[in-house]
Amino acid sequence: MKIAYRKILTVLSLFISFISCSAQTLPLYTALENIPNNAHVKDTNNELIPYIGTYKANYEGNEITLFITKEEDKFFDYGDQTFFRDALVVKYIVKNSAGTILQDTKNNNLGIDFNSTKIKSTQNSVIFFYSGTNCSVGWGDIFLKKINTTQISWEYRPDDIVTTASKCPPALDTTIYLPETKDLIFTKQ
Repeated sequence: MKIAYRKILTVLSLFISFISCSAQTLPLYTALENIPNNAHVKDTNNELIPYIGTYKANYEGNEITLFITKEEDKFFDYGDQTFFRDALVVKYIVKNSAGTILQDTKNNNLGIDFNSTKIKSTQNSVIFFYSGTNCSVGWGDIFLKKINTTQISWEYRPDDIVTTASKCPPALDTTIYLPETKDLIFTKQ
């Protein structure tokens, strides 16, 4: 009985060791097509850290506040590919000139994804995926470029506005409150 117990324990130990070794750790710059399932893409050189903080800008009478944090091992699911990545996550508040909140993803759970997908160290920039507002209106890419220790430059490229908005129920607010512009400067608070 002791021998059978030891064999089972040995096989179980080997199985657990195999499973724990199967998750691969990769550097932050690994191309998406080179990331195997269940891998961990890590910010080993702390290149995301300089972007963390609270930033503000004004655009067309609205005040936009970005709250940028780092989330380690954020789960990404692209259907046939799943993995974990250290990523920057952005929450934001947009207020009009009267101080009325137009959109708040920091204090409300609106189900809006706004997280980094790629970093370009040679250009001091990070590319973000933005899932858009209601019905995914305005989904697309946002580029943040580090200008200096207190400023970042913003560029927002929505991929689809008209088609997506036309599929939305008329009662939902499909306004895109984030600035659809290039070279908007946000200052760290």
